[in-house]
Amino acid sequence: MSKAFLAQVIQETLETTGVAANRAATDVIDAIVKELKKEGGFTLPSFGTFTVKKTKARKALNPRTGEPVKVKAGKTVRFKASPSLKKAV
Repeated sequence: MSKAFLAQVIQETLETTGVAANRAATDVIDAIVKELKKEGGFTLPSFGTFTVKKTKARKALNPRTGEPVKVKAGKTVRFKASPSLKKAV
């Protein structure tokens, strides 16, 4: 799924222009990102839950050279599908 796909669905459903649909898709994505930053999670009923998880600093290997590399601690987004989504798929 891409932003273009979301914009197309919005455009067809609301019978609006492509520019307005693209703006709406952008606003939805921005709202989700803002909520993830603010609350650390976001739930779409009947779809699933997005949560922000902290990752620890660790050592990894550069696949090209095989040299050890330090990876900084950070954050990542995890997704857990809802039971209704799992059943539908």
